[in-house]
Amino acid sequence: MEEQLIFAWAMIFCIAIAPVYGEYYSKIVIPSSKVEKVTNLHFFLHDTLSGENPSAVLVGRANLTRKDHSPVPFGSLFAIDDPLRVGPEPTSKIIGNAQGLYLSSSQYASKFTIVLYADFTFTTGKFKGSSFSIFSRNPVTEVKREVAIVGGRGRFRMARGFAHIKTSYYNATTGDAILDYKVTLYHY
Repeated sequence: MEEQLIFAWAMIFCIAIAPVYGEYYSKIVIPSSKVEKVTNLHFFLHDTLSGENPSAVLVGRANLTRKDHSPVPFGSLFAIDDPLRVGPEPTSKIIGNAQGLYLSSSQYASKFTIVLYADFTFTTGKFKGSSFSIFSRNPVTEVKREVAIVGGRGRFRMARGFAHIKTSYYNATTGDAILDYKVTLYHY
């Protein structure tokens, strides 16, 4: 009985002292010396599903009972390593790549939509080694669309922002596409 009483007092003591130590974690430090920068970028993403060296490959597909002859049917998951180029031409200079995943998330081809997670890394120029991340819904059939930028590293550390995407080229048979990206990044 005495051991239980000592244990009970020890627990009460621990509970009483916890808020004192918990205060340490409640402090918020706001760096006042950092000035937020705005960076605008323009490039073309070349997404190739066809040929001998595709930049997007199917890694998973839903087992659907209905026939879907789209190159990117509902429930399909693709891994990407798409080149970022300065222009829409396949021979234009490569400035980086987008690596990640996209999932076909619309049941209807007329409203073709993907959910995209990709890290856009720059391999040349003043942003070499820096990247930003997109995790957003991309309604592909809409002429004007916007996706969310949710982070970054290097010169784009703590980035947030958005990208306006316009389809420059799309082949409905192969699924190959060239996308025009106009990006606005807010970062420190």
